[in-house]
Amino acid sequence: MKTLNRYIGREVLYATTLIFVALLMLFAFFDLIHELGNVGRDGYPPGRALLFVGLSLPGHVYELMPTAALIGTLFAIAQLVGNSEYTVMRASGASLTQITWAIVRVGIPLAIATFLAGEFLAPPAERLAQQVRVQTQGQALRFVAQQFQSGFWFKQTLPDSDIQTFANIRSLLADMTLLGVRIYEFDADLRLKALRVADSGSFVTDGEWKLKNVRSTELGPDGAKVTQANEYAWATVLKPSLLTVYQVAPEKLEIESLYDNIRVLGGNQQKTSRFEIALWNKIFYPAAVIVMMVLALPFAYFQRRAGGVGFRIFAGTILGLVFFLVGRLFSYLGVINDWPPLFSAAFPIVAFVAVAATMLWWLERR
Repeated sequence: MKTLNRYIGREVLYATTLIFVALLMLFAFFDLIHELGNVGRDGYPPGRALLFVGLSLPGHVYELMPTAALIGTLFAIAQLVGNSEYTVMRASGASLTQITWAIVRVGIPLAIATFLAGEFLAPPAERLAQQVRVQTQGQALRFVAQQFQSGFWFKQTLPDSDIQTFANIRSLLADMTLLGVRIYEFDADLRLKALRVADSGSFVTDGEWKLKNVRSTELGPDGAKVTQANEYAWATVLKPSLLTVYQVAPEKLEIESLYDNIRVLGGNQQKTSRFEIALWNKIFYPAAVIVMMVLALPFAYFQRRAGGVGFRIFAGTILGLVFFLVGRLFSYLGVINDWPPLFSAAFPIVAFVAVAATMLWWLERR
């Protein structure tokens, strides 16, 4: 049985790798065509377009792995069926469960690789790609914080203090430099105590930013006192990971950044459903690789008169597209309708697991 497991695993892995490389090259080609349309605008050179395409590849690795696993497994098993090797395996005593396990053994390391790519490779590469796109002639353009038209707002209560702070950031640069910072400090009775306006700010360490060219207006019983300082140490819960959402969509962030956004937005009584759904998707999405590989087994089993290899690949592509669209659909519906984030993220996976289990059961009964 070990020899059979190795043989099936080798065939499935080879086909999956081949399909994965083909899909990756295809999507890179599409990205290149799109970026070539921007070449020459505002000094955007061809080399920077190629760099952007290269930095986009880790994100495609994460997104395409389930589809590649589905099509690759479908192709490999279809070849075994077409060459009557599958029939010989079953006639020799190999059960459907054993063949399924041989496929799952290949899917587990692929699922782990998908998680690692989505957690450690895709997010930083996506941030660099966005920086490359907006850098024009060596100068970084601004990302406008569009949570509101007036910029990015957040609230915090200073530790061991009853002072509440409302901060507004007009925009930020690709290197996470803050521009146009306004800090409003209120006492426990929500009376304005101080207003600080800074031209820019840079991250120092967790809990502290260094603001430059700061003008402070402090309100007291004797009136207003205005001071000017070149630098000001701003103690805050704001972290660069909370601002990456303006460069990278929440669905492409790492788990730590998603958790930071959920914690801060939740503490400010703001909606966190999109970030929570993205967090659960990060956890469940790698399992889709295994689900897609198991789901390919029933489709690949039918004899050639039910459709050739080309038809099977087409069916696998459509099935992978349906899975991707259903996942996106439930993510958006979850945000719009305030569905439980766990349900919005897990339902597509659970539904496809149920379909795969039902089809395998039906196949075994035949």
